[in-house]
Amino acid sequence: MNPRHPTDRPEAGGRCEPPAGPAPSLVATPARDPAVPRQVQGGEATALAAAGHGRRTGPPAPGGDPLQDPDPAAAADAAAAGNLLRCWVRERGVGRPDGPALRIPLPSSGMALSVPVRYWSATGGHLFGTPRLDPGGPESPQADAVTLAVLFARESAHGAGPGAVTDLVGRVADSVRRTAGFLAARRAAPAPVPGADLFLGAEQDLVLGHPLHPAPKSREGVTGHEARRYSPELRGGFPLHWFAVDRSVLAADSAWTEQGRVVPAGRLAARLAGEGIAVPRGAVPLPLHPWQAREAVHRPSVARLLAAGLLHDLGEHGPPWHPTSSVRTVLRPGAPAMLKLSLGLSITNSRRENLRKEMHRGVEVHRLLRAGLGRRWREAFSDGPPFDIVRDAAWLGVDDTEGEPVPGLDTLVRHNPFGPRDDVCCVASLTSPRPWPGDPSGALRSRLAHVIGDLAGRTGRPVPAVAAEWFLRYLRTVVRPVLRLDGVAGIALEAHQQNTLVRLDAEGWPAGGWYRDNQGFYFREAHRDALLARLPGLGRDSGTFVEDAVADERLVYYLGINNVLGLIGAFGSQHLADEELLLAALRRFLTDEARPADGRNSSSLPGLLLGSPTLRCKANLLTRVCGLDELVGPVDGQSVYVTIANPLVTS
Repeated sequence: MNPRHPTDRPEAGGRCEPPAGPAPSLVATPARDPAVPRQVQGGEATALAAAGHGRRTGPPAPGGDPLQDPDPAAAADAAAAGNLLRCWVRERGVGRPDGPALRIPLPSSGMALSVPVRYWSATGGHLFGTPRLDPGGPESPQADAVTLAVLFARESAHGAGPGAVTDLVGRVADSVRRTAGFLAARRAAPAPVPGADLFLGAEQDLVLGHPLHPAPKSREGVTGHEARRYSPELRGGFPLHWFAVDRSVLAADSAWTEQGRVVPAGRLAARLAGEGIAVPRGAVPLPLHPWQAREAVHRPSVARLLAAGLLHDLGEHGPPWHPTSSVRTVLRPGAPAMLKLSLGLSITNSRRENLRKEMHRGVEVHRLLRAGLGRRWREAFSDGPPFDIVRDAAWLGVDDTEGEPVPGLDTLVRHNPFGPRDDVCCVASLTSPRPWPGDPSGALRSRLAHVIGDLAGRTGRPVPAVAAEWFLRYLRTVVRPVLRLDGVAGIALEAHQQNTLVRLDAEGWPAGGWYRDNQGFYFREAHRDALLARLPGLGRDSGTFVEDAVADERLVYYLGINNVLGLIGAFGSQHLADEELLLAALRRFLTDEARPADGRNSSSLPGLLLGSPTLRCKANLLTRVCGLDELVGPVDGQSVYVTIANPLVTS
């Protein structure tokens, strides 16, 4: 990697200032002729992997892996410290050290850190040992995750206000504490219940969370006794809390069809409620998260509707629903729908209450795809496995007596296309380490490592060869359809690893995929007329059209950096494949995708990734220090973005 690269200032709306530097142009430059190794040009995954067999991207690991500490609290702290260090390295443009340790100067605190480097990744998936205060010898004090949060927040909180350090430190401490509990529970019972729903099991396996977020498991506001019910990592479950909404204040829309007829959202909700719930005449049942219902009744707008008899609190009812990886989206095995519930908790970078514009967006995307766009899109990747968008086909919520939305009471009804034995998992869950069933040591291993190891064992092929082929199949199965939707329709997807689902066949190879999330659609302004011709009024209530530069920036980060480069980093850091050779394979794939074929318009992403020496990247540490909420304000100012070196060009 380029040893140094600049960072730049946050988007409009940010309240703190990372070190200044030039922002790269988002205009696609012509793709360079990449230096692709001969074995990649031949397209043979086995030859690709064999060329890198035994290579290491980083120095030998000094000492044991702190993530495998038998003490769950120590392992949780090591995971959090690693996240903070990866964030710091990425957001500050720190280059690879010359020796086995990384030195991090901290001028605002008048000290420095010495951090053993266990693995240095070309794509940001570094592994570190225990950091110590300089000079870093065995007698130097260790720096735990909370200490790192204090030190890094002090260095980053330029203009962010006096609460920036306190807020970050509190979230990091909360995340570490919860992660320790999750690890302890999973080490005690790592295996799922026999016969459990495979998709739900995968959703509940994201034990450590986003590896480049400072506090991925922070959920301030959930008390200890509630955690077991509401935490996917603890395989929680709970009955829904139901309100009844008088039709005079009901807000709803539905594009859910059965046998060619639209099913109203209220009827869908009544079906999900089942028998035995007493809904007053002229009212419709509304499902809520129990935590949200408890909090919402104290809001003045909700209290007024309850007092007026326009809203009725029916309490908890029905069989348990189970939280998926997002915490607030819930699933009941066998039900035809999942529910995306409002939940006023701050999780990662936002308070997770549904916004009305997102409800409109989910339904209009479903209508747009049914209006012929879905067929045209599928034709653009008809030579590959099936890929689709999980449809957010209906929603219902509450307006006040003046017709204004009542915040926090909107619920989304999402298709559940997965049967109980469908082996479908989000990429984040696939790559995240977790306690593995049958391992008495409680060691953490990812499903990805298990799949690749199992395939290698059954086929007799080297692990790197299998990993390389798996990655190439993933590009064709999952990445290509996302690029084709952008090229065909000008719709960019926020396809980060948690929003991207991959189906595994009986052997473990990628065999299909889905995108999910009504928040993450970007309609390009350049395609406005064509999209409006398919669905008049599109974007009027959802605010989904954005300038091409914004769509490019989001596509580069979510699909390019978070998803694909993050997957390469997981392969490398878990010693499954050589990162440089996977980057070479990615270059070839992107070069092919950048060439229009059969009248197909190509996405701008391949050209950006192949030709730009720097890329725009979301900075989760700075976003948290700045106190930004990704669901608040204009789309181009909801997060801090920085400029990082592009490993496809500089590696």
